[in-house]
Amino acid sequence: MADAKPLRRRVVAKVEVEEKKATEDDPTIESDTEKNEDDDKMARLTLMEEILLLGLKDREGYTSFWNDCISSGLRGCVMIELALRNRVELDKGGVRRNLVSRKVVLKSEKPTGDVILDEALKHVKETQPPETVVSWIEYLSGETWNPLKLKYQLRNVRERLAKNLVEKGVLTTEKQNFLLFDMTTHPLQNSVMKSKLIKRVQEAVLQRWTNDVHRMDKKMLSLIILSHASDVLENAFAPLNDQDYELAMKRVRSLLELDYEAETKKKPNASHDVMWAVFEAFSK
Repeated sequence: MADAKPLRRRVVAKVEVEEKKATEDDPTIESDTEKNEDDDKMARLTLMEEILLLGLKDREGYTSFWNDCISSGLRGCVMIELALRNRVELDKGGVRRNLVSRKVVLKSEKPTGDVILDEALKHVKETQPPETVVSWIEYLSGETWNPLKLKYQLRNVRERLAKNLVEKGVLTTEKQNFLLFDMTTHPLQNSVMKSKLIKRVQEAVLQRWTNDVHRMDKKMLSLIILSHASDVLENAFAPLNDQDYELAMKRVRSLLELDYEAETKKKPNASHDVMWAVFEAFSK
């Protein structure tokens, strides 16, 4: 009996060594550490980075030249990110004031640590009187006829987001020649990260679907609706079989057809109201 415990320890140690060797010998086995690192990176991606990642062509490293929706979609993401991080909210709505007529007001001027978000936050802080969500999307996109508001434009957003994804190990940087000029592109480097992002979007409208929109994760809800507004949602659903594709699109349509004014009254939250206001802005 005295030798039982030492013998057990030797057996356990032997098993652990064999398991470790098997893992090292088999490249298809992903360690828990690697999985956790990918999960941590995914958690650190902003809404804007996720939208861009869905829109980028994997090998070419750029978004479709025909996509003229992603620019304003990314600016909508900026407003939602600031709201979800409790930096901005909508002013108190009166009885007759709808979402898109309420003003965006500063809730906290504490930096987020993200350069693009902090640039937008600075603009909101310095703007008096406050502006609506619709106006901010226009100003941040540079799509305004008012020359005094052009200073609010966020420039080179796609390139800056791509560089963020390069720093996070998701993309890489290359130079490609397009006839008369060279262009910096950012092909996909970490395919696992993009696959996980696509899987999360698919599961949100399939396996993890709920008929109560208020039970959905707010960032995922925003990702789905803003991906549609940015014309990149199709990229996440393309791998699905016909049956799942039809079901996924049916559920997305149900989200797009919601009465956002009514939803904001069900569970009032000044920060979440920014999200609903962005949805309303893109539903027009």
